[in-house]
Amino acid sequence: MFKKILIANRGEIAVRVIRACRELGIATVAVHSEPDRESLHVRYADESVCIGPGPSVESYLNIPAIISAAEITGADAVHPGYGFLSENTHFAEVLESCGIHFIGPSKEAIQKMGDKAVAKETVAKYGVPLVPGSDGLIDVDDRKGLEKLVKKIGFPLLVKAKAGGGGKGMRIVRESSLLKDGIVAAQNEAKAAFGNGDVYIERYIEGPRHIEVQILADQHGNVVSFPERDCSVQRRHQKVVEISPAPNLDPALREQMCAHAVAFARAIGYVNAGTVEFLLSPDGRYVFIEMNPRIQ
Repeated sequence: MFKKILIANRGEIAVRVIRACRELGIATVAVHSEPDRESLHVRYADESVCIGPGPSVESYLNIPAIISAAEITGADAVHPGYGFLSENTHFAEVLESCGIHFIGPSKEAIQKMGDKAVAKETVAKYGVPLVPGSDGLIDVDDRKGLEKLVKKIGFPLLVKAKAGGGGKGMRIVRESSLLKDGIVAAQNEAKAAFGNGDVYIERYIEGPRHIEVQILADQHGNVVSFPERDCSVQRRHQKVVEISPAPNLDPALREQMCAHAVAFARAIGYVNAGTVEFLLSPDGRYVFIEMNPRIQ
């Protein structure tokens, strides 16, 4: 059992983690930017450390500052929450080198599933259909390569950040004249939110159901799935309403999707909470979108 946990996040998720730690009798450390000094998670934690000014890249994405905060407070573990550094392989590696436990999946699992492009390559080995898209990351300056890719995939397109989440780093592009601007906008947003501006492209599917399967895995190879969530009601690619279990979902299809989610997690040796996401078409076919290697 950990004695003290630093929460490398803010807001609602930080408060949830602090509350859970209190119930377990574990001391907590909140980190915060200068504008967040009076935030609820700061007042709720046992200790707090300021890690920088307002911009996230100078505070909540500032790995050296977070490591320093953990060391000076004697925290033996760090919980990343979601967003920010929760899917950052380098962050997990640095914590490990400093002898601080990362409360999350292994760095290998983050690399495989936190990188959306690598995740698609991984799950393709299990025969699950994928959304048509680029084989990997794209280069906005490779005009010929992009033209060839667009011709193969077709419009509309969705530009997505490889380290994205929460609807950030995503842009819908409906015609070729807007492609470069869409890519640059997605890159800039992803860089600001996650410290990584790499993006890839896939076909944008109009009007599907968005189904998520939450899984939980331990260090002994045990993996279980929980009732799926229907997250189809969204605004700006962010979920507005989640319904669980998903209404009017065929029981056989539900069982198949959950089985695939568990198989993915077990195959890569996943440990921690995670979410496997699918798009479901009206004819009952589904395609893999991504796996979020973090609590959600």
